[in-house]
Amino acid sequence: MKKLLLSAVALTAMVAYGGSAWAEVLVGVGGPLTGPNAAFGAQLQKGAEQAAADINAAGGMNGEQIKIVLGDDVSDAKQGVSVANKFVADGVKFVIGHFNSGVSIPASEVYAENGLLQITPASTNPQYTERGMWNTFRTCGRDDQQGAVAGAYIAEKFKDGKVAVVHDKTPYGQGLADETKKAMNAAGVTEVLYEGITPGDKDYSALIAKMKEAGVTVVYFGGLHTEFGLIERQAADQGLKAAFMSGDGIVSNELASIAGDAVNGTLMTFAPDPRKNPAAKDLVEKFRAGGFEPEAYTLYSYAALQVIAEAAKKVGSNDPEAIATAMKEQGPYATVIGELGFDAKGDITRPDYVMYTWKKGEDGKYSYFQD
Repeated sequence: MKKLLLSAVALTAMVAYGGSAWAEVLVGVGGPLTGPNAAFGAQLQKGAEQAAADINAAGGMNGEQIKIVLGDDVSDAKQGVSVANKFVADGVKFVIGHFNSGVSIPASEVYAENGLLQITPASTNPQYTERGMWNTFRTCGRDDQQGAVAGAYIAEKFKDGKVAVVHDKTPYGQGLADETKKAMNAAGVTEVLYEGITPGDKDYSALIAKMKEAGVTVVYFGGLHTEFGLIERQAADQGLKAAFMSGDGIVSNELASIAGDAVNGTLMTFAPDPRKNPAAKDLVEKFRAGGFEPEAYTLYSYAALQVIAEAAKKVGSNDPEAIATAMKEQGPYATVIGELGFDAKGDITRPDYVMYTWKKGEDGKYSYFQD
């Protein structure tokens, strides 16, 4: 009887030890893993997966290993909420994502109600962090900051131009277009055309005809590269000679494959290229050695998980609410995109947007280069 009792105690101890040794922190990555914006989803996924691998190799989060759980929202708000609910059911505690502001905003409510901390590498609509929620963070800037830079640039460089402001009717696209419009209006430039398009459309002949009739010489677009590339290509084919500008929704080399030569000279706002940050040199080389170019939001996603892990280390806990408090109160945190501190809303305290121009590089391929 004593032997049986000892065996049971020993077995219980082994199970307990094994559970501790194999404890995991589940981190969800939500984004468009399929569909027209899958290039951005891949960036979020690759960045988070590499960060998890590197953090795990260094001992994990307070001794617990990070496990990545993927959720494909296809850039759709309803699907994003479904992904959020599945993350909750799976026991996810932290979410890297989503990509689209129109997905991040409704998903964040599910996360807040269920104790999940969310940090997006890409959602820039101000509303995401303006609702007084405990759990919303981002490693990128905001549309009102980006729009101010774009609007000021238009007012300075194209003050006598005829400007068309076009958007894709989404929280991100229209939000960015409206902030740019507000900034350029305040600087004395009034648009001659303000139009919305429907994401997924393939024929923009009617829009281009309107722009030609209005004598448009500058086109500002709020939206993603998939639609913008088609508008640029079709505008060139239909003889509209205008300068084209957009924001961080077109930061993908896929734009060049859609727009073709029409992409040449395109202006774009984005943060300083994180790939050129000395702190990211070894990581960038690691990605490239694996056959993946870590453009756009890849390093922003990596940094998001870095911050979570560093905050967890500071508080000695993997509790999302404790980590959220530490992220706001105990920063800044060293990351591959530079030091990141967060204000009470969850926005970064050092937003910075600069202008890029799309042109051919030394390899003869179109890409974006900081002015």
